[in-house]
Amino acid sequence: MAGLAASFGSGAMTNSIGEIPYADVLFLLGANPTEAHPIIGLQMRAALRRGAKFIVADPRKIWLAERAQYHLQLRPGTDCTLLNAIMNVIISEELEDKEFVRTRTEGFEALKAHCNDITPEKAERITGIPAKDIKEAARLYARADKGAIFYTLGITEHVCGTETVRTIANLAMLTGHIGRPSTGVNPLRGQNNVQGASDMGTMPDKFHGYQMVDDTAARERFEKAWGVKLPAAKGLMSPEMFDAANNGKLKALLIMGEDPVMSQPNQGHIISGLKKLEFVVAVDIFMNETAKYAHVILPAASAAEKDGTFSNSERRVQRVKKAVEPIGSSRPDWQIICELATRMGYPMKYNHPGEVWDELASLAPKLFGGISYDRIEKVGLQWPCPTKDHPGTQYMHKDTFSRGLGQFYAPPCRPPAEKTDNEFPLILSTGRTLFQYNAGTMSRRSAGCSQMESECFVEISPFDADMHGIKDGDMVKVISRRGEVLARAKVIDIKEGVVWMPMHYAEAAANRLTVGAYDNVTMTPEYKVCAARVEKAENQ
Repeated sequence: MAGLAASFGSGAMTNSIGEIPYADVLFLLGANPTEAHPIIGLQMRAALRRGAKFIVADPRKIWLAERAQYHLQLRPGTDCTLLNAIMNVIISEELEDKEFVRTRTEGFEALKAHCNDITPEKAERITGIPAKDIKEAARLYARADKGAIFYTLGITEHVCGTETVRTIANLAMLTGHIGRPSTGVNPLRGQNNVQGASDMGTMPDKFHGYQMVDDTAARERFEKAWGVKLPAAKGLMSPEMFDAANNGKLKALLIMGEDPVMSQPNQGHIISGLKKLEFVVAVDIFMNETAKYAHVILPAASAAEKDGTFSNSERRVQRVKKAVEPIGSSRPDWQIICELATRMGYPMKYNHPGEVWDELASLAPKLFGGISYDRIEKVGLQWPCPTKDHPGTQYMHKDTFSRGLGQFYAPPCRPPAEKTDNEFPLILSTGRTLFQYNAGTMSRRSAGCSQMESECFVEISPFDADMHGIKDGDMVKVISRRGEVLARAKVIDIKEGVVWMPMHYAEAAANRLTVGAYDNVTMTPEYKVCAARVEKAENQ
């Protein structure tokens, strides 16, 4: 969100899911939609059937890479260099949309100077992608009538994630592939309501509707509505919370619908912080690895047991309707928050989540003013939707960017935080699979999901497997500077020097291995690059 907001003025997916089948060229970076975003993956399959061409930048040979015109099998952490080399080709061959650049953007000359030295030949040495493929992929995307970019955690989960997102924005503006149907820059959210959580102000520096806490006018508006004095300083991001817990500066933590023991990097650091906290409250629908360290566990209601809204990747606000009553003493999250606030001295009473929505719509009218429960009873609406007669926004930045002119930005291409060496010669990257979900708290309780995928595995190239005496199906130890786990080897077409494993399995927690390095703007962890080695386990 941070990168796109700086370049465009808004950090959300620019276009709609239904537009995907009508794109001419789809450029995927660090995204595996057929497994990690299967509904969007279905739309991409439809585009494939209609004759769309694909460019896929990924160290793994994912399903769409096998069907792509160009599979750019790059080294993890070199996406920024690849993108700059692509822009080098577009600018040097005068394939940019000159009219769009002239009328809709600023900062082009600085970008041109920045890309001048990053040739495809230089990028080949850094990324491992042949210069010929970089040139041909650049021409294919630039010459498309409707070119769309899709990215997700393979881009953002790096120390340079924000810079790379801004480089993606540069490429879309350079070619004029934005502000029209079936184009744009489209970050794919990892869960069904990640966009909604961001919209509702769960970040430590923003109120809902992306209004900054240090904006005096915004803060006064919320102070008047809520009848309290609000701080102007931002709070801690989640990695900072666990640093503060380990340093004794944070005393208590409320954790809702999150399993940081499984989902945060450097698991030992997270567990150490939880043990040092004086008071931990976990709010969840199932017992999970983090809740084992909680002093109090409050049972939450599942999605089927509550009313409210979810906002998906395309900014669509949709109704969630209670199908069954909450089981036992579980309650919807909003009721838990209200009662905690009331008992802590701030009476917070709403009769229905619709009243909560009405309040937030009134306080963020530019985005949500025209959305009400009545309007989204059957079909959701995409924000911005400022008035009651507004139809919602199918695609953004049609005539102007949210910030006015789109801003080109020439960030440095920073390398990953951790380097390989003789002891740890491989790059470990982590991610998600089709049959399990996130920390596994829900999906691993499903017999069907577990039947399809019951244990952790590590993907390794035939070359690296042969080098380490590993055969397909062997049990291996995956070892980093922070720990080791056991997993089953899957010898597969992945870039040499790279291994990949899913993050769903508590008994083989990938985040026992990952490095505690973060993007310098968002503090998103670098899950995608970790120095490691793989050894055949003695006990098979």
